[in-house]
Amino acid sequence: MSRVIEMAWEDRTPFAAIEHSYGLNETDVIKLMRQQLKLSSFRLWRQRVTGRATKHQAKRTFMVGRAYCKTQYKPR
Repeated sequence: MSRVIEMAWEDRTPFAAIEHSYGLNETDVIKLMRQQLKLSSFRLWRQRVTGRATKHQAKRTFMVGRAYCKTQYKPR
């Protein structure tokens, strides 16, 4: 669950990547964030994500490219 929240906060990680990795679509991610975050943090996140082209793969330009969190591939 913490990894999904981390990916949702990342600007360059689209919702499609979360769905591919964890099977949660955008609506499910929003519900999860609403349940797990404090109200003020959820509001900040929603303001940040709403309309952001990098979070929606269809709105991305080719120049955005891909990025990953430095802890994404940490050894387990």
